[in-house]
Amino acid sequence: MIDEITLVQQLQNTKTRDKAFGVLMTQYKQRLYWHIRKIVLVHDDADDVLQNTFVKIFRNIEKFNGESKLYSWMYRIATNESITFINKKAKERNVDIADYHEQLASTLQSDVHFSGDEIQLILQKAIATLPVKQQLVFNMKYFEELKYDQISEILETSVGALKASYFHAVKKIEKYIKTKTD
Repeated sequence: MIDEITLVQQLQNTKTRDKAFGVLMTQYKQRLYWHIRKIVLVHDDADDVLQNTFVKIFRNIEKFNGESKLYSWMYRIATNESITFINKKAKERNVDIADYHEQLASTLQSDVHFSGDEIQLILQKAIATLPVKQQLVFNMKYFEELKYDQISEILETSVGALKASYFHAVKKIEKYIKTKTD
């Protein structure tokens, strides 16, 4: 596994960019896919957003200045691409983003790429009822096990605000699950 500084240098060098981009994709493709998938929920949509994310990373790697970690920068791009995608889909269907997300969650059980059990399905439906920011924070903290300072870099939000978002998300999820399992 190549270190981040060397990888960035290779990505920003036109002679080594293509090979380095292959390394970047190998190292981060799966992590970014699952990050995106938790936002857009549908496998095919996640693949499309992942492709758009890597295109944007490739086109903008020259602008990466190292103020944050490379993965934080890529996660920010993936997050923004995912939110843009969800907003576009919701607008096309003439529903607000929360309603669109709940509609997606209700179709998870019939998704051949979803392998969770009943409680996992209830959890995904509970997450879908959260505001987008709470969804992002919950998914990054709970599923991706990122630290608050990492999430802060990705979402460009204070650690205190993230902790509050996570706390509120957990409480809402607990309440949702309790109503569905009683």
